[in-house]
Amino acid sequence: MNHYFATCPRGLEELLLEELRAAGGKDLRLTRGGVLFAGDSAVCYRANLESRLATRILRRVAGGPYSGEDDLYRLALRQPWPRHFAVTRTLRVVTTAIRCPLKSLDYVTLRVKDAICDRFREDCGERPSIDTRHPDIGVHVFLTESECTLYLDTSGEPLWQRGFRKASVDAPLKENLAAGILKMSGWQPGQPLIDPMCGSGTFLLEAAQVALDRAPGLDRAFAFERLLDFDAAAWAALRAAAEARVRQPAAPLAIHGYDLDERAVRATRRNLREAGFGDLVTVDQGDLLEILPPAGPGVMLANPPYGERIGERDELAAFYPLLGAALKRHWAGWRCYFLSADLRLPKLLGLKPSRKTPLFNGALECRLFEIGMVAGSNRRQ
Repeated sequence: MNHYFATCPRGLEELLLEELRAAGGKDLRLTRGGVLFAGDSAVCYRANLESRLATRILRRVAGGPYSGEDDLYRLALRQPWPRHFAVTRTLRVVTTAIRCPLKSLDYVTLRVKDAICDRFREDCGERPSIDTRHPDIGVHVFLTESECTLYLDTSGEPLWQRGFRKASVDAPLKENLAAGILKMSGWQPGQPLIDPMCGSGTFLLEAAQVALDRAPGLDRAFAFERLLDFDAAAWAALRAAAEARVRQPAAPLAIHGYDLDERAVRATRRNLREAGFGDLVTVDQGDLLEILPPAGPGVMLANPPYGERIGERDELAAFYPLLGAALKRHWAGWRCYFLSADLRLPKLLGLKPSRKTPLFNGALECRLFEIGMVAGSNRRQ
C-alpha cells in the first residue's frame, strides 16, 4: 500500500475526494489544496487516468523533521532512489513550502538534488542528468514549519493538460478548474449546456468528455510509466476498459458555445476537431446580450473578464446591468454560473445569487456565482 497526495485547485478538494474514493482510494483525508489517500499501484494509475479535478498525483517516498538544509540532504540521501527509477532518466526537483523558516527554497532544491545524485553515485557509480523543463522523473519536496515530505510525481505533465487544446486565447481556464465548475453546476449529459463566452472552449471540451464518458487521461502519457515498479499489464487493462466504455453518439450533443470574438470561435472549433468532438459540439459567433437559448431548463457556464486591466472595471460596470436585463428577458428556467474575481458582479447584474462558492483560478481568488433564472423572482428589491 502506497500513500499519495493529489493536488487540485483550491476549492475543489471535497469533489476530488469523491473522485479518488471512486478510483479505489483508501484513508482519504482533505487538506488545503488537495487530498491525501492510500492505495496500490492500480489506484494510482486509475486516479491519473480518470480524475478530472486533480493537478498531480504524488507518491510519498519519505518524511521527517528538519531544522536546516543538512537535515533535508540526509533525509534524501537515505532513500533508495535507484530502486524507484533508472539512472538514465532525467530528473527535476521542485520545492514548495508553508511557513518554512529556511531562507532559500532554491537552496533546498539544490541540496535535495545533490543528495539524490550522490545516492545514485554510491549505488550505481553514476548520476542522473537534470532537466528542469521536460524531465522523465519529478521529485517534489514539501516543507512545513518543521517537517519535510518527499514525493515522486506519478503524473508528469499536469493532469489538466488533456492534450486537446492546441489553440488558445487570452487567459484560458485550466481544464481541471473548468471540470470542477461543471461538476458544481449539477449539469447532466443530455441537458442543454451553453458557454456564451467560450474563449478556447475549455468548458465545452470538458462537457463533451463527460457526455461521452471519456476518461480525461486517455490521450496522454504519465510519469508512472517511467518508474521501475511500473506494471504494464495492469495499466494496459485499465486503459482498455476506459476506451471500451467511451460512448459513440449518433447525433450532436446538446452542448453549444458562443463568443463575440471570431478568433475565439476559430480556436474553439479547432480544439474540438483535434479532440474528435468537432461534429458533436456546436460553436457560433454571438453576443451574450443577444443569444436566445432553447427553452429551459438548462445550464449556462461563463468565465467573463475580471476587470484587472485599466479601464476594464468601468466597462464591466456598464456591461453587467445590460447582461442582467438580458438574463431576465431570455434565460428563464436556466441555472447560470459565472466565475469571476469581480465581487460587484451580482449587484451590478441586479440578480441575487443562490450560491457564492470561493474558488482559485491560479493564485487569484474568485467566486462562482450561481443564479437560478426563475422568471420574475430574481430582481433585487
